[in-house]
Amino acid sequence: MPNRDLLRQLSQDELIGLLEDAAKNWLAHDGLWFLAAEEKFGMETAIEVDRRAWEKFTVVEARRIMRRLGIEPGGGIPALKKALQYRLYAYLNVQETLDVDERTILFRMNDCRVQAARKRKGLPDFPCKPVGLVEYGNFARTIDPRFRTRCIACPPDPHPEEYWCAWEFTLLTEEEDASDVEADHNG
Repeated sequence: MPNRDLLRQLSQDELIGLLEDAAKNWLAHDGLWFLAAEEKFGMETAIEVDRRAWEKFTVVEARRIMRRLGIEPGGGIPALKKALQYRLYAYLNVQETLDVDERTILFRMNDCRVQAARKRKGLPDFPCKPVGLVEYGNFARTIDPRFRTRCIACPPDPHPEEYWCAWEFTLLTEEEDASDVEADHNG
């Protein structure tokens, strides 16, 4: 990395600020790209193209987090909880992870930078559910292929005031996983 020596000269607070700025820049680019696609092709096509991009990006992001933190594939709930803390969104949004039981956690986006900006501008919630379904599902399955992801709520769904979206991650047993594969082949 060409700027490592430059980065080593920064304080810890400066590095944290730089990381937060990089995350904001990433999100700003994502938003501007989406708006340009929406303007040219319409909302439905823009969401479909965005969904297809997130389908791949979320896997790249999960793999890089795993590599950086030494998370082995198949690490279950502890690995997913740790990885979720290091997504780019985690530096911008207020999120929480709640333990349901030994095989299930809930992840909630309590304050979403994108949705909060739309709310300030008097715009309706951005309908991000089609993207979120692939984003969160693929992220979790990259961490551990045994995960199944269920959307609790995500715009355009109604949601309570305390969060914008919520996702349930359940680690399937071998028996459940086998029946899922069988259902996929038969259904």
